[in-house]
Amino acid sequence: FNVVISMDPKPIPGDWNGAGCHTNISTQVMREAGGLKDIYTAIEAMSLKHKEHIQAYDPRGGEDNKRRLTGAHETASIDHFTSGVAHRGASIRIPRQVAADGHGYFEDRRPSSNADTYTVTNR
Repeated sequence: FNVVISMDPKPIPGDWNGAGCHTNISTQVMREAGGLKDIYTAIEAMSLKHKEHIQAYDPRGGEDNKRRLTGAHETASIDHFTSGVAHRGASIRIPRQVAADGHGYFEDRRPSSNADTYTVTNR
């Protein structure tokens, strides 16, 4: 078939966003009424470990993600943690419907496409 598969987050250099392994995160309390408060608490805790997470979110200690997390093309900057509702350029995104409902999940947009998902979810 002449097909080549790569898990590299940016296998072809250039002006594009690359590929991530966006990870949806929730706990039971986050999915219950009033859970948005717990979502914000978790995001605040994650913000304090941004550099540690970046190192863990790709197999080369963050080097692969440097090519992807540029702050352009709906990616966050690798150097700065950000979060927001419906913000596709943030490190952590809370979906608009979750904010409206007051409960649900949030999305960590930092893991690279070649991330070890067990490492990502262990953070």
